[in-house]
Parts: sequence; structure tokens; C-alpha cells
Amino acid sequence: MSQTSPECRSLPEPPTDGITSLSYIPSVSTSLLASTSWDGNLRIHDTSTMSNQCSQAMESGPLLSLIASPGGDGGSSLFTGGLDGSIKRFDVATSTVSVVGHHSPETINDHEKVACSCLSPVSFSSSESSSLNTPVLASAGWDSFFYLWDIRAGNASSQNKPMARVKLPDKAFSMDVDPSSGCRLVISTAKRRTCIIDVRKASSVVVADNDSQEYMAEMVLERESSLKYQTRVSRFFPNGSGIAVGSIEGRVAIEFLDELNVSSNGKKKYAFKCHRVGDIVYPVNAIAFHPKYGTFATGGCDGTVVTWDGLNKKKIYTLPKFPTSIAALAFNHDGSELAIASSYTFEEGEKDHPRDEIYIRSMLDSECKPKGMK
Repeated sequence: MSQTSPECRSLPEPPTDGITSLSYIPSVSTSLLASTSWDGNLRIHDTSTMSNQCSQAMESGPLLSLIASPGGDGGSSLFTGGLDGSIKRFDVATSTVSVVGHHSPETINDHEKVACSCLSPVSFSSSESSSLNTPVLASAGWDSFFYLWDIRAGNASSQNKPMARVKLPDKAFSMDVDPSSGCRLVISTAKRRTCIIDVRKASSVVVADNDSQEYMAEMVLERESSLKYQTRVSRFFPNGSGIAVGSIEGRVAIEFLDELNVSSNGKKKYAFKCHRVGDIVYPVNAIAFHPKYGTFATGGCDGTVVTWDGLNKKKIYTLPKFPTSIAALAFNHDGSELAIASSYTFEEGEKDHPRDEIYIRSMLDSECKPKGMK
């Protein structure tokens, strides 16, 4: 007997301008969802009660990126990246805002491009010789730099000073951390470049009688995307074996890291078409991996969300169409719930469009589980 498809629920008081990021807050409650948008506000909704818990103006201009810390920094925090290049922390418990750092301005054709376009937390696996002493945040931006930041609350000695930086080939559009290692990151930049950066502990130092840790960041791989047009989003597979890359051409590429001797278990790279209506091709804006099954969802400018079994080259399920472009996606901790940002991304220029909405959709196993999996 088939199950009835769950209904999408719309959160109240959504962002009032383009939605840029969605992130569940793991250390506080699995039902708390954070969002950022071009209206400059950080919002927190409770998806269990469908209520707005908080709306905080971050005073960074439009917010382009968001990441939730899993509590390793001594308390649950949210970090935002602004169009002005700033990286700020929002402490969920105290509702206070502090500055972590800032991407430096770079003048290009009389215009400054500094936006912090993507953020990722950095952690270390249990195989490392010691635990992570200093919580670390990675950022990348339109200034074509990757930075590491010490995000200990109240650490004035490192305020606004990155612990490490790496020059990127061009402005950064997307970044993700390998969940299996916690210290390998993929960054997609302009001109279709894909970069892999490794973060390592360098040495322990003592500052003001406090043990600290120094870090090194090194670009270990830079290559051209296998897709022919600009990358919008890159995400690691949960086991770190490869990456899924979405582009403006309505394609997703499944790529592996053979150059780094990362085992692909015999799988070969490939690409597939998606988010197309007839001859019209729509950009792929968002990719979110299911935390339990290793499958993933894509969201495109055609207003659809589709789940895929990437390793076995299978489409699993297509959700009913949403009012406008899908700008961001996020699964909760166990994959039972998917947050969906329906928000016009101006792929067709200025025009009248539906208002921005964040929908919550309970996900059935049959909509996410790989074909043939028991």
C-alpha cells in the first residue's frame, strides 16, 4: 500500500528578499532552522511549531552565507558572511553578535569586491593525534581568498586576524567540508575551477598562558570542472569519496578525487541532465546530501526539487513544483525533513515574482533511499 505524500508547510514571517542559505542548528534542537537573505537578517524558525523564534539584523549588508557550529566553540553559534566581507557570529543562547573577521577589500575596475560568499566549519577526525583545541572556521569570498579563523568566543588576540590564508584562482561561489575528515574542503570558483584545500595542525603555541594551536592550509588540488558552464554549487559525498557539482547549464557532475588517492570504489566520473523543461535549461542552485542514505536532493530555477542516487545513476523522486526558483536546501539531522527555499534568483532579470518562502517537507524513506536498498 503506497504512502500518501506529505504536504509542504510554509514557515511564517519568511525573509523579504532573496534567500541565500538554510542550516539546521544541530546542538540546540533538530527542529531549529536558520536562514539568511539579501534583506540582511538572520532568522531562526522552529519547524516543529512552525514559528519564528528570532530575526536579527547582522549589519553586514546582504547576507550571502551561513553555517551552524555544532557546539565545538563552547556554545551553539551561527556564523554569517556578508556582502561587505564581514564574518560575524550570532550566539543563539544570548542573542549577541560579534565580529570574527573580514575579507580585505580588493578594487577591481573601481569597484570593491569583498563579499564573504561561503563558510564551512573545520574539525578533525579521531585519527588525529590530539583533539581540536581551537574551533576553526573557514571562509572564502569574492576577493579570491580562502581564510581560516579562530572562533573562540572573546579571543581578542586573534580578532580580525586570520590564522591562515590561501590565494584562490578566482572569486569563490561555493564551499563544502568533507564530513569524513572534517579538514578537507572543496571550493568552486569563477572560470569553472575546482579547488581542494587541506587544513592541518601545524604546532602548539602558548599565548597568555593559554594553549593554542596553529594551523596550515594548503591547496592540494586545482582543476577545471568537468561541466562546460559556470559552477553554482559543490558538495562532498558523506563518505568523502567524491563531490557532486551543479552548474548553470542544468547538469550535475559526479566527480572523484583520484589525484589525491581517494578511493572511488571503482566508480567513474559522469554528468547528467536535470532541471529542464523541454528545450529550456535551468541552473542548478542547490545540492543537499541525505545524512543517512548518501543520496542527494537538487534544487533548480525550474522550481523543482529532485532526489537522486548519484552513485547508482538513478533518479529517485521529484517533489511537486514550487512557486519559483529553489535557492537553497537543507536536510535535518536524520534526513526526515527537508527545508526548501523558494526564492527567485533573478536568472531572468528583473520581473514580478512570487514572494520568498521557506517550505518544510517531511521526507519518506521511499523518496530518499537508494533503489534496492533494504
